[in-house]
Amino acid sequence: MYASSGATYGDGRLGYSDQDDALPHQLRPLNPYGDSKNDFDKWALAQEEKPYFWAGLKFFNVYGPNEYHKGRMASVILHAFRQILENGSMQLFRSHNPEYVDGGQMRDFVYVKDVVEVCYFLLHHRMHSGLYNLGTGQARTFMDLALNTFAAMDLPADIRFRDTPEDIRDTYQYFTEADMRKLRSIGYDRPFASLEEGIRDYVQGYLVGGNYY
Repeated sequence: MYASSGATYGDGRLGYSDQDDALPHQLRPLNPYGDSKNDFDKWALAQEEKPYFWAGLKFFNVYGPNEYHKGRMASVILHAFRQILENGSMQLFRSHNPEYVDGGQMRDFVYVKDVVEVCYFLLHHRMHSGLYNLGTGQARTFMDLALNTFAAMDLPADIRFRDTPEDIRDTYQYFTEADMRKLRSIGYDRPFASLEEGIRDYVQGYLVGGNYY
């Protein structure tokens, strides 16, 4: 198993389905990171000799314990928690797309514990090789994320906005939502944590106490 990414889908105009092996050749990711993941997906699909079982997992927006090392690329939840502790408020990126209000940008946020469960399932299932989306199948707004972080900290919400940095503004994804039917079709039937459940567990079980595994 290897890590691909939801970033391979680019602006999403071709959808977020993992069921068509020809799709990676049509996708146009928005940044070099997405390009590198999509290039490897295409390479994996093209190999004549393949392992007994293999899976390329297209991770969407993963969050959860032990992401301290990720710096700027850590989840918005970790950044929000730190900002709230320091300032009593937090900042979200302002929308630069007229189709989305500030804070209305949407992502498929998936809790890292669910990611582990899927990896464990595939490790033992070992059938139906291929590319698999790994999200929840339900897009949520960054405003939802922010409000739930304040709620998990038992604090009143104070949310402010700042411009999206220019170095990522032109390649910013305003919507992602994993199509999870392929994974479900091979027998994975565990429910995914809702954003509310995941944030509460992450904040109260780990961030508040500074806990590591």
